[in-house]
Amino acid sequence: MPCIKPVSDLRNYNEVLQYVAEGEPVYLTKNGRGAYAVLTIEDYERLSYAFKDRQYIEKKLDEADYQAKITSKRYSHEEVFDTLRAKIRKGTDEI
Repeated sequence: MPCIKPVSDLRNYNEVLQYVAEGEPVYLTKNGRGAYAVLTIEDYERLSYAFKDRQYIEKKLDEADYQAKITSKRYSHEEVFDTLRAKIRKGTDEI
């Protein structure tokens, strides 16, 4: 169950941090509305990396859409997966 507390509870920040240390983010409200989230650095980094990965994936999908519009060349799923496997082995995202 999410831990939701008013921002005024930060006066007793040890209690708030205990929830966070147990792996639960704490959502803080201000004037009855959600305003802040307190979470561990590890959770923040995990979210940050996930967001960056999503941005990268969306960028690459946009590039693929653009390429599909300007060329008639199409690849089979075997060609796509073979290329991806080769990139993974090489440790690069270059074509």
